[in-house]
Amino acid sequence: MPYDVKKDLKQLYAPKNTDWALLDVPEQQFLAIDGRGNPNTADSYKKAVEALYSFAYTIKMTAKRTGEDFVVGPLEGLWWAEDYAAFTVRAKDSWQWTMLISLPGHLGEDAVEEVREAVLRKKKIDAPVRLEKLHEGRCAQVLHIGSYDDEAPLLARLHDEFLEREGLKPTGLHHEVYLGDPRRTEPAKLKTVLRQPVG
Repeated sequence: MPYDVKKDLKQLYAPKNTDWALLDVPEQQFLAIDGRGNPNTADSYKKAVEALYSFAYTIKMTAKRTGEDFVVGPLEGLWWAEDYAAFTVRAKDSWQWTMLISLPGHLGEDAVEEVREAVLRKKKIDAPVRLEKLHEGRCAQVLHIGSYDDEAPLLARLHDEFLEREGLKPTGLHHEVYLGDPRRTEPAKLKTVLRQPVG
């Protein structure tokens, strides 16, 4: 059976709670690429996501040939801005991001470098995709069902109520895991895991 991060780490990829709850997130590694700008309109965002998937599927095909097949994980993102209010007012042009796709732990930097030339040759994609390890530790997490633009009240509740009640502060970047495909799912039914490292 191919390795599937969604099954192996169900608590991170299939949470049931629709209000904020605390959990411990183990170290993971990801394919990563950085950028800034509105994810709905910035050409750089579209190209970054395309590059990530090209690398992920090319690594998957290489791993499959050596008996180390895996299911390509969902798209994830780390988001930040100079001013936190950019998120609550949805000022997307000032958003900065690192887009991610989980990669099984047994694959290292060499797996990424091995396919770089193939991705350039076959897909004409020359992008600064890299391997990044992330250990978020203690986090507040929730499952959001609905449009990405409807996340603001949940995020406000996290920062204005939940963290204060628990005596916690944000310690890392806002993390989202996209469980639906916005091209195929109506906005009201999209599922997104929202996660915030805390301490």
